[in-house]
Amino acid sequence: MKDTQLIPIPSLCTHYQIEMSFFDGLSEYGLIEYISVEKTYCIHQDQIADIEKMIRLHQDLHLNFEGIDTVFNLLEKIDYLQSELKTTQNRLRRFEEN
Repeated sequence: MKDTQLIPIPSLCTHYQIEMSFFDGLSEYGLIEYISVEKTYCIHQDQIADIEKMIRLHQDLHLNFEGIDTVFNLLEKIDYLQSELKTTQNRLRRFEEN
C-alpha cells in the first residue's frame, strides 16, 4: 500500500471540522481502520466515501456510533439482498426462455 493513498486523520479533522474523538469512536466500533505511519494515524483513501456518509449521519441526523453502525449494517444487507434478487431474476429469465 502506498503512502500516497493514506490520509492523515488530523487533516480529515481540519477538513471536515470534526473532533478526533469522532474518528476514535468510529474506530472503536470497527467502522474505520486506522493505519499508523510515523506516529500519525491515517486511513486509506478508499474509506473516504464511507467516512463522509458517517459524518453526515452523525451531524445531520444526530446518530451516535451505535446508530451509524446499524445503518451501515442495514445498507450492507440491502446490497446483499439486491445482489441475490438480481441473481434470482437472471436464473428465472433463463428458465422462461427455454
